[in-house]
Amino acid sequence: MTGTNRVKLKPGDTIGILGGGQLGRMLAMAAARLGLRCQVFSPDPDSPAFDVVLNATCAEYADVEALELFAGDVDVITYEFENVPSAAAMVLDARRPVLPNRKILETTQDRLAEKDFVTRLGIGTAAYADVTSVASLREALFRIGLPAVLKTRRFGYDGKGQAIIREGDDIAKVWTSLGTKSAILEAFVPFEREISVIAARSADGQVECFDVTENEHRDHILKVSRAPAPIPDDLAEEALHIAGKIATELDYVGVLAVEMFVLANGTGPKVLVNEIAPRVHNSGHWTLDGASVSQFEQHIRAIAGWPLGKPVRHGQVTMTNLIGDEINRYEDWLTVPGATVHIYGKGAPKPGRKMGHVTEVVRPNGK
Repeated sequence: MTGTNRVKLKPGDTIGILGGGQLGRMLAMAAARLGLRCQVFSPDPDSPAFDVVLNATCAEYADVEALELFAGDVDVITYEFENVPSAAAMVLDARRPVLPNRKILETTQDRLAEKDFVTRLGIGTAAYADVTSVASLREALFRIGLPAVLKTRRFGYDGKGQAIIREGDDIAKVWTSLGTKSAILEAFVPFEREISVIAARSADGQVECFDVTENEHRDHILKVSRAPAPIPDDLAEEALHIAGKIATELDYVGVLAVEMFVLANGTGPKVLVNEIAPRVHNSGHWTLDGASVSQFEQHIRAIAGWPLGKPVRHGQVTMTNLIGDEINRYEDWLTVPGATVHIYGKGAPKPGRKMGHVTEVVRPNGK
């Protein structure tokens, strides 16, 4: 982004958010605290982000007229999910700045392109191969070995669009069940723990990272995040360096998450990049109550052209997702000393649906 077209908002200006889920809701709430307005665009009339903004557009992403009217009402556009249709992004980009840059989506929406990008930076990933047929899957398995993970190249999240292949599995059946002609095979990583780094980068190149977070998944869905991750300092520094390098090489403006595996081997633990999420991220929710500035505020600051904050963690922080009908026990959490409850305003609970989260902070004095 050049100096001539760099975004510089002032209080009272309007940010357009594509997507109306809980991430869009929390972005809008962070913007409001800074005196910035938000307008949300989402095809879902029950979008929880609609509840916290004055103006919203409920239309399909293919509705060019609605997109143009939306762009005319805002000063800059961002998104809360990475699978923004490329045609919609092009329509908007022709009318208003879109941050992070829509071209970054060409890399992060495609698992193969993303892996190639990370590998070119000299950053480690699991061994991987492009797969387009049963024959190419067999050849890739011969090179990579078993067990391995087969994933669709696009539109996968929370364990969707992937399958683990083990010895004795029917390869043709696994390929058919995935329902795609474009996939990536990755070596199964015997990791010691999963971690992530939430990084913010401004248009002038300033990078600020939150402390490395350890993540615990259940049924392929993030259940608990803990900050800081219980890893050696040198390993944490490596993870922070990797996230900063990725943000810089993408010329990224906003907040992104880099998910990684920590491996234990004979020479000590090492880090491999698993995925990049070009948006605010569930594993960064602890920052809402556990740090001096949240990931959502950092994202708003970055796309507004404002200085980033220096994140200061308040103590040992644990974030617990409330999934499905766990939300019905929210009152139990309200009685826990030091716990902060966030309810997303969604409809009826569904299995696997993130309905809210709870943050618990243990400060250095033990309180």
